Amino acid sequence: MGSEYEESDEEMTVELELEDGTSVTCAIITILEVGGKDYIVLMPLDDDGENEDGEVWFYRYHENPHNPDEEPSLDYIADDAEYEAVEEAFDEYLDTCEFDELVDLPDEDEDSL
Repeated sequence: MGSEYEESDEEMTVELELEDGTSVTCAIITILEVGGKDYIVLMPLDDDGENEDGEVWFYRYHENPHNPDEEPSLDYIADDAEYEAVEEAFDEYLDTCEFDELVDLPDEDEDSL
């Protein structure tokens, strides 16, 4: 699976190449450690840089400790129990922060002013 990291002023993104050959730009939400392994939480973005449904993707994340310049690898999580543990850790992460602060969601109160 290919990936290319890009840093902008607003948020970190990664260009993720899917198995069918298409590419999707994803915002990097966080990296979590679960059971001694690192996992990355990605939010797929549409062509306008938006995510309307709040969908997130989880991947196993690995950096080469011997070569920090090497691009990190992302691996699909095939094991259901492993996926559920990462999903639970992400839910706990969300409980500790305001999700609205992570993504630029429109303020619903602006229309009523």
